[in-house]
Amino acid sequence: MCYIADGRSGACDRYANDGGQLVRLDPLTILRQRAESGGEVVPFLDKEWDGDILPSEGGFVTAIGAGTTYPDYKPAPFIVASKVDGVDMVTVVTEGIFSYCGVKLKIDTDRHLGDECSPVRADGEVIGHVTTSEYGSQMLSLGGVHHLTGGSKKEGRVTCSSMLALCNGEAVELAIDGGAMLTVQAGQPPVINGQTEERMRVGCGSATVGMFAAQWNGLVDEVVVVDDHITGVISEHQAGKVIGWAPTGIRIKGRRSTPGRYFQVAEPGTGWGGTNLTDPLAILGAFDPKTARPGLSILMVSTTGEHSAYFELDEALLPVEKEMPARLAPSVQRIADNCEPALTSVLFMAGAGGSLRSGVTEHPVGLTRSVQGALTYVSCGGAPVYVWPGGGITFMADVTRLPKNAFGYVPTPALVAPIEFTMRAEDYEALGGHMDYVMPLSEALEGKTGRQNDHILKGRRGVQPSSGNPWPTGPDNFPWRGHST
Repeated sequence: MCYIADGRSGACDRYANDGGQLVRLDPLTILRQRAESGGEVVPFLDKEWDGDILPSEGGFVTAIGAGTTYPDYKPAPFIVASKVDGVDMVTVVTEGIFSYCGVKLKIDTDRHLGDECSPVRADGEVIGHVTTSEYGSQMLSLGGVHHLTGGSKKEGRVTCSSMLALCNGEAVELAIDGGAMLTVQAGQPPVINGQTEERMRVGCGSATVGMFAAQWNGLVDEVVVVDDHITGVISEHQAGKVIGWAPTGIRIKGRRSTPGRYFQVAEPGTGWGGTNLTDPLAILGAFDPKTARPGLSILMVSTTGEHSAYFELDEALLPVEKEMPARLAPSVQRIADNCEPALTSVLFMAGAGGSLRSGVTEHPVGLTRSVQGALTYVSCGGAPVYVWPGGGITFMADVTRLPKNAFGYVPTPALVAPIEFTMRAEDYEALGGHMDYVMPLSEALEGKTGRQNDHILKGRRGVQPSSGNPWPTGPDNFPWRGHST
């Protein structure tokens, strides 16, 4: 029901009308196997070149640029046969139209971005929410069918465009109600309130004490590692006790957990250790005069090493800030050196348990069961996915492992994402696959399309898979690997 004038593209920017022919605008993407390093150098062009820039063998047809099965009564655009290590394989290739989809963002930072369940906005529209914090990272859940189709037209449009940009590796500006302003981009450091985050914490305050206790022993009388979640105090901590650390009479304002571990020392924020502290002394109570003494030395440090200060008790047992001693500076730097670079991770998540299965088989539940039984390997633009257990085919993919510009959209609004199903030919036939539409890999690489296609391809492009991606048709992806066929 999309009418496109001659010479124009459709509302989705995916198809165009070229003299009455429906043309898929994005080129079909073919993965080319990466040559193993260290191998013997072979002559270039050991046979006459036919002018084709794509390999005649060893390729994998991804769904990027392939087209869809919509309205789902017909087989998938490409159903490709190949032979791998003597095994007949079939890969079913289609671009899925996903209303049930979203993105999960892992943002490496100790800074407080917003309370759990706080709305996340783009261009003023709510497109998701803050979810549970993880170790050294804050998590956002964006998109989903309720934001795409359950709200206003603008909400759906902004949700779709924001997810599309994130999945295609572009930067997106977000605002969290009652929290931070963010600029996020897959594989790049997050920008929080205009400041680029450099590193994620080495661990919580307690873990930091445990890691570096031996290195501080003999150099300072007390160490407090300030952390929004678990602040560590070395003289009370088990790590300090084991190596014979003397008590100091320190008192911490907060909820004491196990010895040397304190919760809720301050409110969440963007200061020391993900708290709202600008002065770490705010978490210290009066020192016990029975144990403390004038001149007692105290190192206070954050879990990233970004914040640190050195104090000594005066005659009134009050901490007075002093210049950081040279003996302690290396330990603060070591905390920073042991932090990993702060990045933003973007995982696309979608449910493929609906009608697109009809493009694979006449019995859709057969595909679901085959995926659940690991007889069918699911990939997204050739990249590996995690398939959630339980019913349906719900999967997640790291967008940085896909070829560039792998995602599209339709004005529903919904995202268009590549998905491929690979299995043995005998397993495909057993689940009721469209065997009459299977075409050899060589023909697909030559530019031919299946007779079920209602469009022509703009062209093809060959790309190498991201480093570390398993080859989609490789036998290691299947439980029958190593068995005689």
